[in-house]
Amino acid sequence: MITTGVKDEEKWLAAGIAGLQQNAFYMHRALDSNNLKDALKYSAQMLSELRTSNLSPHKYYELYMRAFDELRKLEIFFREETKRGCSIVELYELVQHAGNILPRLYLLCTVGSVYIKSKEAPAKDILKDLVEMCHSIQHPLRGLFLRSYLSQVSRDKLPDIGSEYEGDADTVMDAVEFVLQNFTEMNKLWVRMQHQGLAREKEKREKERSELRDLVGKNLHVLSQIEGIDLDLYKDTVLPRVLEQVVNCKDEIAQGYLMDCIIQVFPDEYHLQTLETLLGACPQFQPSVDIKMVLARLMDRLSNYAALSAEVLPEFFQVEAFAKLNSAIGKVIEAQEDMPIAGVVTLYSSLLTFTLHVHPDRLDYVDQILGACVQKLSGKGKLKDNKARKQIVALLSAPLEKYKDIDTVLKLSNYPSLMEHLDDATSKEMANVLVQNILKNKTSISTAEKVEALFELMKALIQDLDEDVNDELDEDDFQEEQNSVAQLIQMLHNDDPEEMLKIICAVKKHILTGGPKRLPFTIPPLIFNSLKFVRRLHSHDDNAPEDEASAMPKNFFQILNQIIETLSIVPVPDLALKLYLECAEAANDSDLEPVAYEFFTQAYILYEEEISDSKAQVTALHLIIGTLQRMHIFGVENRDTLTHKATGYSAKLLKKPDQCRAVYACSHLFWVDDQNNIQDGERVLLCLKRALRIANAAQQMSNATRGSSGSVLLFIEILNKYLYFFEKGVSQINVASIQSLIELITTEMQSENTLADPAADAFFASTLRYIQFQKDKGGAVGEKYDPINS
Repeated sequence: MITTGVKDEEKWLAAGIAGLQQNAFYMHRALDSNNLKDALKYSAQMLSELRTSNLSPHKYYELYMRAFDELRKLEIFFREETKRGCSIVELYELVQHAGNILPRLYLLCTVGSVYIKSKEAPAKDILKDLVEMCHSIQHPLRGLFLRSYLSQVSRDKLPDIGSEYEGDADTVMDAVEFVLQNFTEMNKLWVRMQHQGLAREKEKREKERSELRDLVGKNLHVLSQIEGIDLDLYKDTVLPRVLEQVVNCKDEIAQGYLMDCIIQVFPDEYHLQTLETLLGACPQFQPSVDIKMVLARLMDRLSNYAALSAEVLPEFFQVEAFAKLNSAIGKVIEAQEDMPIAGVVTLYSSLLTFTLHVHPDRLDYVDQILGACVQKLSGKGKLKDNKARKQIVALLSAPLEKYKDIDTVLKLSNYPSLMEHLDDATSKEMANVLVQNILKNKTSISTAEKVEALFELMKALIQDLDEDVNDELDEDDFQEEQNSVAQLIQMLHNDDPEEMLKIICAVKKHILTGGPKRLPFTIPPLIFNSLKFVRRLHSHDDNAPEDEASAMPKNFFQILNQIIETLSIVPVPDLALKLYLECAEAANDSDLEPVAYEFFTQAYILYEEEISDSKAQVTALHLIIGTLQRMHIFGVENRDTLTHKATGYSAKLLKKPDQCRAVYACSHLFWVDDQNNIQDGERVLLCLKRALRIANAAQQMSNATRGSSGSVLLFIEILNKYLYFFEKGVSQINVASIQSLIELITTEMQSENTLADPAADAFFASTLRYIQFQKDKGGAVGEKYDPINS
């Protein structure tokens, strides 16, 4: 190929197109006047423009397509001429007198197409004549396009079975022989292009050759469309001949591309039955050929074939496809010692996909593939190649997607070993895939052994790894990851108490390595899952002896106490306090008074020693009061101790309004509807009066500091508490006390010193409407409320 500048090439292309169009014009005029002699003369001159050697394949193709369009019109003219009585045989002889060989052969192919269609001679003879005469053009570029034209005009005129051009008994072989011969010669021309020109232009030539590869590959597509090619003919003749050409050309571009064509154009069942032949050719290719992609495409194609229907699976078993593919991959990897790790994993990933489709029940095959990968990666440590890491993630994800069952994956002994070669970031990605698979399929993990194995695989998600120090993970992503782990922990379950206890201990061991950032996400779900089990256990053990019924829950609570204690390293005292109170309530439901008391004690210690923020104290205190109110297990002494502590904390809050609200909340600790032993009206009244004194003190402080009495909202809230206990039948709460409180609020609201507060006004009005509503009910309720003047 002559080296040319871009501008020169454009100039030569323009000149070629101009010459082609000029001669095409005269050819059209001759066609219109039915002047055969001039038509042949100008068409030959037009086709002479294709004799150029100055154009790149891309530019030559542009010129060729213009000539091709004109030849279509010439072919129609020849067909019309034969209908008007012109002898096609004479015409076939006539065009062979064209002066130059290239135009002569283009014209010969064009007339040959009409000749075959006329059926005046067997198609096989004409095709044989044409394909052999094309030998005359040995220039790679011109020869390729000439033979491409021959293939194009003859593809619908092959003597195939069922075709109108069908010949004698060997008709299919005639068609096959023609296409194979044309393919072989085109491939030789295509390969020869690589060895023309200067060595420094090798990359340019390779690019040009890649642009022309479809011209060669189309022959294989034509071959695959021949109806008469059955499995025997393909196995005995077609494939061996094609592979012979592929191997013998010794060209890496041709070998890779043509193998891909073979895999893509011929039927899957043919590939399956000729697997050994196909695989046997691979080791004979040039070392630079990307055999891994060839094998990967072959396995992907077979995998899709197997996935179509279970009926074809016996064919795979019969030919021992897995053993052959596995052996071929091993040989390729052994032969190509410098094959990148990403390539090795790609091969095994494709083999795994194939195995999961064909042999889904053979876990030993799956583990064998993973083991082969582990062996190849042995001694390489953490992978640094990003592509290889992605391929391993795909490899490890395939069994999950297929089986949708983590139990099955945990049986693969080489699975953890392969994960060890991933860096921390990719391990985290893979762990997330595992978790999402479990959540999506709602898989039950029911033994401590499985939990141990699973959490070992998930350690990148639940442990502080070295890379985390410098890794600024997006906070939202981190929370989403940990929430997924929390969901997983909630799904762990076994009906056997001993096994469930082992599961909790196994989870505890792993999550406690998670560091202060993860513990607030992972400890609560473990606590709540355990408490759910303890409550269920208590409901099932109602008929069991008392000692047996309480022994197992005690073991659970001991573990839970240890787990909550670890939150002190974070520290998150407010979360720990909530969890202690949850455990206390669960112990209450299990009738374990000492355990419940211990959890309350721990909660109180946290409140006193760790919670110093005033808002956090208010929230924590209301949680304590609410939980203590629901407890029924405590004896008088224990309850008095805890209640006294709670009321004491209430009075020590920093802000007076917070004190007031906490104190009146404590009134509920002395009156519980369904527990007759906790109905102390005197202490209820004492709490409410104390709350009133605190509210009054808050008013006075506001008056002293701001010059106004502030809002009466606290008094209205206390009034509502009075009404609540009045309705519950607390005898110490009488009409007189309610009436005096209403009058106090009314007086304060009318005072000039009181700040306007629309919210308080609306609240008080709503409270008075409620009193009136109760009066209007009539009956006992109406009589009770009637003395109150609202």
